[in-house]
Amino acid sequence: MAPLIAINNHTTASAPRPHILYNVQVTLSRKHTVAPRRYSQFVALHETLKDPFTLPPKRLLATTFIPSAWVDDALIAERKAGLTQYLSDLLQSPDYKDAPALLAFLSADDILAPRKFDVEDAVPSTLSRKAALDIDLTSDGDAEAAATPIAAAYYPDWAGLTPENIDFSKFDILFFAFATPNSSSQLSFGSGSQAILKRLATAAHKSGKGTKVVLSIGGWGGCQYFSSSVGTSANRAKLVSSIQSVINSNGLDGIDIDWEYPNSPGAGQPYSSADAANLLSFFKSLRSALGTSKIISAAVPHLPWLGSNGSPLKDVSAYAAQLTYVNIMNYDVWGASSNPGPNAPLGNLCGTSKQPQASAQAALAQWKAAGFPASKLLLGLPLYGYVSKSTKTGLTGSLLPSPDMLLLQKTELPPVSESTKESSAEDPAEPDMHFLNGSHAHPKEVKTAAANANLQSWWGQQIPFNAIVKSGALVKHSDGTYGEGGGFKMGWDDCSDTPFLFNTAQQTVVTYDDTWSLTDKAKFAKSNGMAGCFTWSLDQDDGLTLQNAIRKSLGK
Repeated sequence: MAPLIAINNHTTASAPRPHILYNVQVTLSRKHTVAPRRYSQFVALHETLKDPFTLPPKRLLATTFIPSAWVDDALIAERKAGLTQYLSDLLQSPDYKDAPALLAFLSADDILAPRKFDVEDAVPSTLSRKAALDIDLTSDGDAEAAATPIAAAYYPDWAGLTPENIDFSKFDILFFAFATPNSSSQLSFGSGSQAILKRLATAAHKSGKGTKVVLSIGGWGGCQYFSSSVGTSANRAKLVSSIQSVINSNGLDGIDIDWEYPNSPGAGQPYSSADAANLLSFFKSLRSALGTSKIISAAVPHLPWLGSNGSPLKDVSAYAAQLTYVNIMNYDVWGASSNPGPNAPLGNLCGTSKQPQASAQAALAQWKAAGFPASKLLLGLPLYGYVSKSTKTGLTGSLLPSPDMLLLQKTELPPVSESTKESSAEDPAEPDMHFLNGSHAHPKEVKTAAANANLQSWWGQQIPFNAIVKSGALVKHSDGTYGEGGGFKMGWDDCSDTPFLFNTAQQTVVTYDDTWSLTDKAKFAKSNGMAGCFTWSLDQDDGLTLQNAIRKSLGK
């Protein structure tokens, strides 16, 4: 006869911080025992047993803005019911009911040695958001040992920045965007771009801060000739030679391949089922030519490259042997929409996402599962958001991708001209959703918004973080964080760990990232042994506020 389980009450403990203990009442043959257990102990049991049953989801309490007692009541009630069901499922299962770990868990003894405080055990109303963010996020699985995490950024050639004015102490790597392969399998630059690149490399090296400058090739709309340039050994040799020449003549520290995407039409370029295999051959040739001292990286989506069968590769360890880093573009998961969703989810934190593979947590797991070590993975962080025409006051989850992997495609809105901006603001075209394809595109020109923070002229477009601040919709506080302004209200999406702004009177929702959400993602990268983080792109920051928050979270 299986024991009867009930969790009808709970207690709180004060050390090391106020946390919740769920009193597990076990009844067997008229004998009653009570085992006080933290939520994190249930998680540990679940991980030990590797059982198929469901726990109530993590809520990442660090995202709670305003602690309140009703949050306590709602969370505790949800977990009591869910944890009771979880234990009952285990005890009804012939595979798990006699497991030593389960029997020990149900005993009245204290089964776990002291461990550091887990945010998920907290009493929400006693833990401020700032205090929660000061607690290290626990990682899922063993974190790989990594060197000091890298804080990098992309430097677009169209940004209008002065290379000599960059504070290089804030950046370990600057990825200069972009050169593109041409029809002759050589590199091409935009007007004046290569001169800016050389100035940037010279200034970085003269600064003495150790900043490396890497040229990025491709970008959204710049991949027309990638497939043909790596498609034959002769073309690969031409492209490698051209890259080597540009590196040497400009004093660069490496090359970044931003092919969006192999075996996919991307922005409408030719592609081949042999693209992934040819890309590996290209990486091998490139590494042989450049040697081990130069950086070779690749900007990628959440899932590995598509193989010849149109599905993500299951083993990319051969690529990892050639590459220094893979740059995961964890953004553009959801574009502008009447039902807006998060631009850059940390994870599927409520277990409700319709596309759970499109997040920072999922990307790390997916690339590691395919054989790419975490210590070579850089997590991408967006310094921009999207403005949607919508009256929503909350965010929705990501869409489900189609079976033929159209998730690796993206449709962008055409540029909005001054002559059509007024009419398009009344009824903007609805863009296709962006799926698993963080991409590097040219942003719209930053315009000065109206004094009352009316962002309707941005409907359907990306918006730089500094443009949100400039509009007055975000107001910078003295501690470096940002709050609502200009008639907008700020919300927080616990399910993705990202902020948003809304103004129902203006039918406007802004999805973006701020110091809080970027801190969470950077801490996630560090605690999971990732190589570090990069941003797209440094010109969209409010000075260096976001970059400083990221660096601090990486322990720099």
